[in-house]
Amino acid sequence: MRRLSTSLVLTIILLVSLTSALIAPTAVAQRKTSRTSKATPASLATQRGADSITASQIKDYLSFIASDEMEGRDTPSRGLDITAKFIAMNLSRWGFKPAGGGDGTFFQTIAMRKEAIDTSETKVKFNDQLLVFGQDYLPSSVKGDVTASLVFAGSGWFFKAKGIDPYKTVDPKGKIVIIFSPLNALPPGFTRADLAGKAGEDWINPVSNAISKGAVGIVSVPDFQYLANWDRNRNRLTERPISTVEKFQPAAPPQLPRIIPAPQFTNSLFLGEKHTAGALVELAAGGKLPESFPLNPAKKLTITVNVKSDSVPTQNVVGVFEGSDPVLKNEYVALGAHYDHVGLATPLNGDSVYNGADDDGSGTTALLAIAEALGKARARPKRSVLFVWHAAEEKGLWGSRYFTMFPTVPLENIVTQINIDMIGRAKNETDTNPRNRNLSGPHQVYVIGSKLMSTELGVLTETVNKQYLNLTYDYRYDDPSDPNRFFFRSDHINYARKGIPIVFFFDGEHEDYHGRDDEADKIDYQKMEKITRTIYMMIWELASRPARPKVDKPLPAQLGGN
Repeated sequence: MRRLSTSLVLTIILLVSLTSALIAPTAVAQRKTSRTSKATPASLATQRGADSITASQIKDYLSFIASDEMEGRDTPSRGLDITAKFIAMNLSRWGFKPAGGGDGTFFQTIAMRKEAIDTSETKVKFNDQLLVFGQDYLPSSVKGDVTASLVFAGSGWFFKAKGIDPYKTVDPKGKIVIIFSPLNALPPGFTRADLAGKAGEDWINPVSNAISKGAVGIVSVPDFQYLANWDRNRNRLTERPISTVEKFQPAAPPQLPRIIPAPQFTNSLFLGEKHTAGALVELAAGGKLPESFPLNPAKKLTITVNVKSDSVPTQNVVGVFEGSDPVLKNEYVALGAHYDHVGLATPLNGDSVYNGADDDGSGTTALLAIAEALGKARARPKRSVLFVWHAAEEKGLWGSRYFTMFPTVPLENIVTQINIDMIGRAKNETDTNPRNRNLSGPHQVYVIGSKLMSTELGVLTETVNKQYLNLTYDYRYDDPSDPNRFFFRSDHINYARKGIPIVFFFDGEHEDYHGRDDEADKIDYQKMEKITRTIYMMIWELASRPARPKVDKPLPAQLGGN
């Protein structure tokens, strides 16, 4: 482990007597030079218990959390529930206060509705031809039963400033529209910069546009990427029910029954018309799509989709390590990670589990290691530390959204939220895999958001690191205009939108991101130890300062939306 120079360092000699526990060092000191010496210099980190966070401890926890027995920790699932109980059991052992809500447990219960396509009651007919589920088409999980003629509507998007209106020359009312826009992807040649102005007036996405014009159904022509993952998408629809939070449902936008057809069926839709599906794909690849046109009114498509619904509970896991100051203990340094992943899939080479060791078993484990270190430390920080293991991050950041909508502690009392999502992988010098080109190195981590809302928080984040292990903090993604939009893609965003300054620690995307091979044996545990210890020391500084970090900058406009 890399060490710093000893400038601004106080060396404290450990005394044999118990009075050594009363020493209160104020700056970071040199690390121990010998593991066997009986009288070694004691650093501030040692006094606070950072040294109790070890690679072997982290490996033990993560090997359990990312094991096959946890079944990929989908939300909701048995594996996620077992992981939640494991976290809560340890929090109780370490002296944490349950903070899940009014029931006095560590669990903040979230009522969810799980919806799965009923394949036996889902049928699609083209005129008199009955199509084969999974072979000719894939349906969305939207219940409906319609029979109508067809109209092609280009990309389906409306852009007022560019004069693009797919329904300028055709009327989709009462018809099923065919659009070249799988999953509301932007049309060829467009970027997010084109989504300027007000949604619904200056631009409208294909689904909302079709609904507003009276269409009764949608056929989305798939692109090459979707077709290349056809089997995976079929398995996702048939094996992984769609889950939604019941309290979020009233705000859900209206939907239309929709299918995504396979190439052989898509071509039959356009047979004898202006274009085949293959021609549309080629045109789209060249950045151009034809104008809208109606299809032969004698061609009718029937879409019948039935959905089975069940109410199921899941949970965030919430605990508080109470501070020592009678006043400041009512304020919180919040620490978060999502403990869910994406679950199970059809076996491939005998492996059906998406273990999610890095995403986000690494963050889940880091929180456990920090909690254990706090529970065993000689003293308590002045402020309380709030731990939240969020569920359903992979579904759309639902666990953090739920907690910030229905907080179990006053949100205005949270001084900072630190989010840990993927800190376990490292790029080796010999790695030439292009999918790992943006993976951080063994002594490096990406830091996002620390400077966006609070100057003080940004300075503190850097200072603690430089005075301790001096990791390489890479700020390349700490940019409101980052095309990867990592600021939007993890749980911290929901805290930031409530005015809480945040810091996000992240190792970067890699070859096993959301893949079956994101497993515990690929984790760099030494890297995790260094990052986790650094975050632990940062928590102590935030919890010990006389004043909370001042929010002196508004959240950038680019980061205020969805």
